[in-house]
Amino acid sequence: MRVTIDIMLPQHWVEVRRIYLQGIATGKATLETEAKEWEEWNASHLERCRLVSRADEAIVGWAALSAVSARSVYSGVAEVSVYVGERFRGLGLGRKLLEALITSSEECGIWTLQAGILADNATSLELHGKCGFRVVGTRTRIGKRNGTWRDVVLMERRSTVVGLE
Repeated sequence: MRVTIDIMLPQHWVEVRRIYLQGIATGKATLETEAKEWEEWNASHLERCRLVSRADEAIVGWAALSAVSARSVYSGVAEVSVYVGERFRGLGLGRKLLEALITSSEECGIWTLQAGILADNATSLELHGKCGFRVVGTRTRIGKRNGTWRDVVLMERRSTVVGLE
């Protein structure tokens, strides 16, 4: 299987949304229970730093960044989203996507990446740890999904090349 990482384009949305819905279905990837339509998703994510992973020609994963604040002082801080299609999990694609997203973010001047990960998502916690993220803390009972309170672990990664001055 030949895997490549490409820039996400609007025409990839159908496949990106399908993979996101697979993540939602696990109950461990997000507190969201439905996927937004393209226009809303597009408006809530940075225009840069959007990637797709392809196995041969099929889109099998994606990664993107969202701004954490509209305030200019936080212009170099972004939140990470990484999703891999259910048939392709456990093959290292999430790590390749996250590493490529880190590189892309630094090329765009992002100095801090953060991730809010559901506390019972051990795979995602491990992935982010392997990519240089550290645990900042746990937000206890921060949100409900299907009537159940969930804890979210906040992780962050400070760039080693951007924002050092």
